[in-house]
Amino acid sequence: MPNTIQAPNTQPLNDTLITKSIIAADYVPTLDAMLSRTLARIAIKKEQGLRTPDELWIVDHNDVYTLGQAGKEEHILQRTNTPIIKTDRGGQVTWHGHGQLVMYWLFDLDSIGWSVRNMVSHAEQAIEDVVNDCLKSPASTDANLISARARRDAPGVYLYADMVTELDSADNSDETEADNSIMIGKIASLGFKIKHGFSYHGIAINLDCDLSAFNAINPCGYAGMQMLRLADFVHMNQATHIQPNHLPLAADQKTLSYEQFTQQLIDNIAQRHAGQIPLRESAPK
Repeated sequence: MPNTIQAPNTQPLNDTLITKSIIAADYVPTLDAMLSRTLARIAIKKEQGLRTPDELWIVDHNDVYTLGQAGKEEHILQRTNTPIIKTDRGGQVTWHGHGQLVMYWLFDLDSIGWSVRNMVSHAEQAIEDVVNDCLKSPASTDANLISARARRDAPGVYLYADMVTELDSADNSDETEADNSIMIGKIASLGFKIKHGFSYHGIAINLDCDLSAFNAINPCGYAGMQMLRLADFVHMNQATHIQPNHLPLAADQKTLSYEQFTQQLIDNIAQRHAGQIPLRESAPK
């Protein structure tokens, strides 16, 4: 496939945040475009003192493995026909491809008053919010058993199975809840790069992708990490090209579309960007 990037579909959310949707995107030109845009924004701020709108890129990638700046090739277990590309984000090796939702955060952190830790926490909590809403919806297959949570010791969002029995229900302590849940795998990965207070790269959520691609690597550098996808816990329509639109999830809806999940996540991130959703206190390790 040619090493090109299709013209993005751009939509302003407000004066300080816009979205760009790119389908069938090759990785290298997408990375080049992110870096070029970030450097241009840095120059505008330094030379003219002007704030430019932040950008949220919604990307449907062609299959690729990416290895972070400090990534170790020992985490690549098997060479396949899928390209392996060294990149400048944090983190180890991961996979991107169709059926996975990738969002790149091109944010001016100083202008929105976020630290890097704030951004990571907002990213994790936004994913938690939307995944948990979907898991509690009528489209869910395990509405009361599965929940999404971040971990302090490993960036990303993970799914936990609630093992609390009816006999335990009288004890509502947080300790009991923590002791009676078990992590079953990882559904979303994070990897950012910060340059002069501007972020790029971002998050990847497995919606209905083919998880077998992760068998060739130690995902994010963790040997034996089980990767999960939302489609195994929520009834989803077949993935289509990412064209976000305002499609609310109806109270009695039995299936979830790729576009609905995407739009719910965009809305959550936009509210956080505008200061309308505060950070929650981090969960204990």
